[in-house]
Amino acid sequence: MRFLQTFQLYDFLDTLVSLLTAFVLGTLIGAERQYRQHSAGLRTNVLVAVGASAFVDLANRLNGAEGSVRVIAYVVSGIGFLGAGAIMKEGMNVRGLNTAATLWASAAVGCCAGADMVAQAVLLTLFVLGGNTLLRPLVNAINRIPIDEQSSEASYDVLVTADTGSVASVRELLLEKLEAASYPVRDVDVVYRSGDHAEIAATLVSESIQADELDAVVASLEGQPGVRHATWNVRALE
Repeated sequence: MRFLQTFQLYDFLDTLVSLLTAFVLGTLIGAERQYRQHSAGLRTNVLVAVGASAFVDLANRLNGAEGSVRVIAYVVSGIGFLGAGAIMKEGMNVRGLNTAATLWASAAVGCCAGADMVAQAVLLTLFVLGGNTLLRPLVNAINRIPIDEQSSEASYDVLVTADTGSVASVRELLLEKLEAASYPVRDVDVVYRSGDHAEIAATLVSESIQADELDAVVASLEGQPGVRHATWNVRALE
């Protein structure tokens, strides 16, 4: 049996340490995600960390450090596809970016463990946990600060709810009203909410916005044929 010929206890124990390190550290990261009820929780982060560690360790056994570097490059790009599956767009909101970034970091922890850099893997885990926990109060505090529309970097959206059969005409009317108010549009997104109505969202290009002017545009849209509701909002740019 070739297994008996190639088996080396030292290499086996070294691999065991790498996988066990990735498992424990991935558990720490995943437990925090699971506690906060994120889509990628305990098992996902553990499997990402252990999988990355296994691939890097295998490459190191077969082709040394050069093989590990190649595999790490593929792990980085491969985890990008996995993280993309965790990102969801709901209307004008995007969810899952933090989850995708955490999966990426879990893969980095696994790569460190697979490359026998246990201390670095532990250090990276501490930074990941710190980013997801210690920074949360700061994020909440910043989010509670009122946005100064005149000075902040923000994105402005004009939202119109229209009948499904009137989407095209309402969209053209919205663009005409904004152009007349000297507010060019960067993008227009149409989201069909149900069989009888849709939401038209126009994202503006202008950086200097006058609230009363947008109020006037919205008011002029109210009552137009096919328009159910019109409003506008402001979002801080990420």
